[in-house]
Amino acid sequence: MKLRRVELRRVRMPLVAPFRTSFGTETERDVLLVRVRADAGDGWGECVAGAEPLYSSEYVDGAQDVIGRHLLPRLFALPDARAHLVGPALAAVRGHPMAKAALEMAVLDAELRVAGVPLGAHLGAVRDAVAGYVAAGYRRVKLKIEPGWDLEPVRAVRERFGSDLALQVDANAAYTLADARRLAGLDAFDLLLLEQPLAEDAVRAHAALARMVRTPICLDESITSARAAADAIALGACAVVNVKAGRVGGYLEARRVHDVCAAHGVPVWCGGMLETGLGRAANVALAALPNFTLPGDTSASDRYYHADLTPPFVLEDGRLRVPAGPGLGVDPVPERLRELTTSVRELAGDA
Repeated sequence: MKLRRVELRRVRMPLVAPFRTSFGTETERDVLLVRVRADAGDGWGECVAGAEPLYSSEYVDGAQDVIGRHLLPRLFALPDARAHLVGPALAAVRGHPMAKAALEMAVLDAELRVAGVPLGAHLGAVRDAVAGYVAAGYRRVKLKIEPGWDLEPVRAVRERFGSDLALQVDANAAYTLADARRLAGLDAFDLLLLEQPLAEDAVRAHAALARMVRTPICLDESITSARAAADAIALGACAVVNVKAGRVGGYLEARRVHDVCAAHGVPVWCGGMLETGLGRAANVALAALPNFTLPGDTSASDRYYHADLTPPFVLEDGRLRVPAGPGLGVDPVPERLRELTTSVRELAGDA
């Protein structure tokens, strides 16, 4: 599959409500979409990098630059740009997993559309729907916490909804090991997990914290590859892993993270990055693999967007259907794409 042209498109997606984490508050997403045009067919990818380098060192302007300046020339040079060859072709460029993941996703979409194979089937999905506000049928609630806003809101939610609610918290690396006693206070609330309480590179400190608290520790930012997952598990730093394809460099590496965790008896769940329907389709397909045994960030479209780029994902009894069409199984709605686009850049390989 020879790559001919690639379109880098920016779209602005207003959020239904402000989205707050320990990094700050977002009211809209500036999303980079990648559309590859190969001699065999087209495919879509989505970059999950944020507007600023806060969750990770990547940010959307930087991702667009590195794709155009450093990654695409290497893909254009390949006589065969099938998805499993994308990672090795880009390995010489250090870092930038979110940019690389967007390209791999687009190439994988194109390849699977030509083959007539759904992404879920290609990855090894074993379910045709995945679990996704409680009144709307959501099966899990995740609260963002930070120093000064942790025990009290968790207590309030647990008291309001009772012990049957699957409840977890995400600290986005906002604490240090000196906060271990405070974090141990969360044990009283019977949480599913405590996600990434300490810094990304503090794997040994997470292992120490895991010995001080009863709540299972889940790693997010620390899991940058299947190798990193294996190391964290061996150190006892986590009992659960959050898998994000953008963070590990693509859906093929995300599947390898899943496989490593499954081999060690560590359950995983699919994290989200406020994706549009394109990225949401890929996440739902990934979340249908067998070791994704905890509900993930696979919410309905209207949880974050009044109108999605694609036909909306809708909850059915607290679950989202895995797209059954080839590739991602969804396409942008043309009028929505035109309405939300802020810029388009097209790059071509040599004829």
